[in-house]
Amino acid sequence: MARQWLRVTVAQAIPLRRRCALGGTAVDMRTQTVDWAAVNADPRFRDLHRRKSRFLWGLMAFSVVYYFLLPIGAAYFTDLYKVKVWGPINFGLLFALSQFVVAWGIAWFYARKAAHFDALAEEIARDADRIGVARSGRR
Repeated sequence: MARQWLRVTVAQAIPLRRRCALGGTAVDMRTQTVDWAAVNADPRFRDLHRRKSRFLWGLMAFSVVYYFLLPIGAAYFTDLYKVKVWGPINFGLLFALSQFVVAWGIAWFYARKAAHFDALAEEIARDADRIGVARSGRR
């Protein structure tokens, strides 16, 4: 019974005409397809992809290096990590706790930068009808 209900619901939920995510205009999905090669060839898309990849790889490298500084420092720089900062609190404990602060900082920084990338992607998506949507039969 549940499968039949799901099948009917899904079939009814997919109309022939729907709002296209690339600008919100009504599009007949049977007559338009996105030419992804044209979108990929757009210089704005290439620039966005290059900048976003560079940013993410750099952020990941920083995260991994900072994460592994704790066990490497604890293994090879034990005298530094034993330095008392305040009462029973030593440098090693503060550095370990800083991992949380840095993780939240990375998340905040990523969210701000992602908003910029999303704005660029939205601009490209709005222009997709000009650069990457081809009517069937006119490729």
